Amino acid sequence: MSSTPKPTAPAATASRGGGEDGKGIALFVIASCQLMVVLDITIVNIALPHIQSALGFSTTSLAWVVNAYTLTFGGLLLLGGRFGDILGRRRVFMAGVLLFGLASLFCGLAQNEWQLLAARALQGVGGAIASPTSLSLITTTFDEGPERNRAFGVFAGVSAGGGAIGLVAGGMLVQWLDWRWIFFVNVPIALLIAFLTPRHVKESEPRPGHFDLAGALTSTLGMVALVYGFIRAAQEGWRDPYTIGSFVAAVLFLALFLLVERRSRQPITPLRMFADRNRSGTYGIMLCLAAAIFGMFFFLTLFVQQVLGFSPLRAGLAFLPISAIIAVGAGLTSTLLPRYGPKPFMVTGSALAAAGLSWLTLTDVHSTYLGSILGPVLVFGLGMGLMFVSLTVMALSNVEQRDSGAASGLLNAMQQVGGSLGLSILVTVFGTAGRNEAEKQVPAFLAQASPLEKARFAETGVLPKPWSDQVLTAGVSAGFVTAAVFAAVGVLIALFVIQVRPSDLERLKGGAGMMPGGG
Repeated sequence: MSSTPKPTAPAATASRGGGEDGKGIALFVIASCQLMVVLDITIVNIALPHIQSALGFSTTSLAWVVNAYTLTFGGLLLLGGRFGDILGRRRVFMAGVLLFGLASLFCGLAQNEWQLLAARALQGVGGAIASPTSLSLITTTFDEGPERNRAFGVFAGVSAGGGAIGLVAGGMLVQWLDWRWIFFVNVPIALLIAFLTPRHVKESEPRPGHFDLAGALTSTLGMVALVYGFIRAAQEGWRDPYTIGSFVAAVLFLALFLLVERRSRQPITPLRMFADRNRSGTYGIMLCLAAAIFGMFFFLTLFVQQVLGFSPLRAGLAFLPISAIIAVGAGLTSTLLPRYGPKPFMVTGSALAAAGLSWLTLTDVHSTYLGSILGPVLVFGLGMGLMFVSLTVMALSNVEQRDSGAASGLLNAMQQVGGSLGLSILVTVFGTAGRNEAEKQVPAFLAQASPLEKARFAETGVLPKPWSDQVLTAGVSAGFVTAAVFAAVGVLIALFVIQVRPSDLERLKGGAGMMPGGG
């Protein structure tokens, strides 16, 4: 008989994702999925004019290329987190990634409007399954303390920088290849993630339970109705019957959702998580933060292309410094978080975000990228880097293992829904300010215009440059004011709601005091 000992259980585990090398690859896989899902929200923006021309979208219906993804993504995130808790997070993670890749292929192959919109909605479903599960996989792969903090830092940096990276990648793909490649590029990435996942990511222990379909249905319908209400208000006004009906439906569905969750033995969103003031405050900050960051990307993309005249690629590259400074902030926070706790980074980060947005309100038609945009963008990006790591750690702190999927799903839902709702509010402010400015610019234009220019304006209703630049800039500046208000609310929540106890600092250091409980 051979005397060679059999591999121990830990050694067997190491070959399937244990050890430093295995954990590094596992983090690469998880972060790659999050990057793929997050950047899709912004990568499409650069390609919208090309999509409109190729598939015949009207200007109004073109907005649904973005909204079809955001609505399903934000509306189904809670259900995606629940799937991972009950069925096993690695298994559900792989299913979501493959569904996202398949839907991306369908998007790239779309030949008309309905095909693209249906595929975009399916993309949102895949993202809603994969994204919350990827975050909760960190809690099962990395030990609590410095190791998990570093993993959260990488994940948060990817989440925060994904929007800027999407703009850069979108500009390159559209300008050098074709708009369809912004979707095709996801296919090999999804296949690579699906290949590496079973080899380097540990499976969580599935736990018995049911899916709380009533809670999933009412929460999804409530979120979708709320998001659609703001989108409709931005397009048709607050008095539009469909706008009013959407808000009424949202209130009814969300009230019914709360009733269902209170009575369910295994709710999709355990309401006990909101009893922790730190977690509730974190969700509120994320809601405000997402509204601010979505607004910044949207308005600056418009400004640099339409007023400064940047090409799609140059517009994307203009946002590259944001990714770099976010990575710096995320790395700094990951290192210092165990010593100081998350609150100082939440307060400082939200204050920097508010300062950067306030600085951007000074933008006018004479602004330049280096003189007026780069500085505030870097201040804003540093705030984002400080915020995302601390928010992620706080949202999942003191969460029982059985609730980690729901907790991460809620954090992602706040980001996506907050971004959608906030952007719709900001676009409404933008439109109102633009219309008010247009009333001032039209007489000035008519006083100087030639007969041909007057005839063209009477036919199209569109002001030419430089008057159109004045209108757009007025709207953008008003949008930045509102975004700064959102960030300021985040500062107040961080100051007066978040509390960090000595036991929380011990937990972050990986020391004693790691019992689950309040914070």
